[in-house]
Amino acid sequence: MKVAIMQPYFLPYIGYFQLLSLVDTFIFYDDVNFIKQGYVNSNQIPTNNIPIKFTIPLKNQSSFERIKDTYINTELYEKWKNKFIKTIDLNYAKAANFQEIKPLLIQMLDIQSKSEFSIATLAKKSVILSSKFMGIETKIIQSSAKFNNSNLKSENRVIDICKQIGAKEYINPIGGIKLYNTQTFDKENIKLSFLKTNLTLNTNENQNFYSIIDDLMKLSKDELQKKLDSFKLISHE
Repeated sequence: MKVAIMQPYFLPYIGYFQLLSLVDTFIFYDDVNFIKQGYVNSNQIPTNNIPIKFTIPLKNQSSFERIKDTYINTELYEKWKNKFIKTIDLNYAKAANFQEIKPLLIQMLDIQSKSEFSIATLAKKSVILSSKFMGIETKIIQSSAKFNNSNLKSENRVIDICKQIGAKEYINPIGGIKLYNTQTFDKENIKLSFLKTNLTLNTNENQNFYSIIDDLMKLSKDELQKKLDSFKLISHE
């Protein structure tokens, strides 16, 4: 069994979904600390001039709070949502999939509760609905609901999660290549691999790291699949 573990990001980039589609089980790491100015509640979409950043307003941003305990500011959220949808309309009204993806986006953004609503819940919803559109059927588990090992840190916690679900291979984005030691995983009979997104897909390399909303709006299902398949796996050396 192959497993990946990632913090829940709202409408993340294509590499997140490459990882999700590659593994058998994907863990939403929602009981780790929130990272300010990260991708949990923020991302970018490209425009003709400069990228537009979007950031979901939060009530209690703190690096001392877990992601699952970081809540959306519901007093500001509706205004932000309406502005974000207008931005999407302005930039994607002529996109090939606009009529299909805009209702999906509105579904992602819908919040039933008007009290406390975790950014982890909204981010997970955006990933699941995007994955469904792309035909990704990987099993998703929230770490807070399953493993009861938040006392462990970094590598040790990842290995414990792998052992609990019987994973024989752990795959991480290439950015984490300096964080993990191959020998430590080898001792537990777990293969350690890293996914590197193919940066030759676009003339502008940065475009590979924009929010998936850009790809959903512009690409056909076949084109999306080709992009999902455009990566290489690297072993830690």
